[in-house]
Amino acid sequence: MDFLDIRILDIVDIVLVAVLLYYIYNLVKGTVAINILVGIIIIYTIYVVTQLLEMELLSQILGGFLGVGMFALVVVFQPEIRKFLLMLGSTNFKARRKFFQRFNFSSADSGPFIDIDAIVNACKKMATTNTGALIVIQRNNSLDFVKDTGDKMNVEVNQPIIESIFYKNSPLHDGAMIIEENRITATRIILPVSNDRSIPLRFGLRHRAAVGITEKTDAVCLVVSEENGKISYLKDGDFVLYENTDELKKLLKKDLS
Repeated sequence: MDFLDIRILDIVDIVLVAVLLYYIYNLVKGTVAINILVGIIIIYTIYVVTQLLEMELLSQILGGFLGVGMFALVVVFQPEIRKFLLMLGSTNFKARRKFFQRFNFSSADSGPFIDIDAIVNACKKMATTNTGALIVIQRNNSLDFVKDTGDKMNVEVNQPIIESIFYKNSPLHDGAMIIEENRITATRIILPVSNDRSIPLRFGLRHRAAVGITEKTDAVCLVVSEENGKISYLKDGDFVLYENTDELKKLLKKDLS
């Protein structure tokens, strides 16, 4: 019953660890690394339980895995760790303050503004001329791993720009467009294509690419078919049904809020 003998320093220790984990979570939130972090925390929890239960063999195996895992953790989180340490040692206090605003407990997470009307209206206009289009809208997960496959941009979202990018004679029309926080950040992106055999054969590579990226991330996609001019909305690797563009706008506003 020694664990009932809790000191003030023990409580402080627990609070500091909780705060540290919260900061680390905010640092990697929205990146692929968050899944690795959660996995390591689960394995460490099992390791502690096996030690308490005196399961020597399993405890040694997990202990050895965690020893290697800590090295792998430094390698995986190298960009985040480097950025954090640079900010700590920086003499640019304005940049440092901006960096630490990410860890503000009271910050509201209402989601960035995105001009959904411009995006949907552009898709509706392109659908009338059977202009193929593939638009990926980022939510939480980072899309940097696919942005490097295309041409980076930094243009505010508006209907004429979207239509001109996907215009059939435009050099940027082939591939996907990525939208982040109401800005077009990349075009001509090559997306991972889904291997799901349940996708109907009438859907081409654009739809399979949309399924693929929404399977691997929490992004949402709009696809305008070049064959029939229909607009498809995809989320979590599935097609989302809707009746008209007004309902589509409501769905997007709900999912992006």
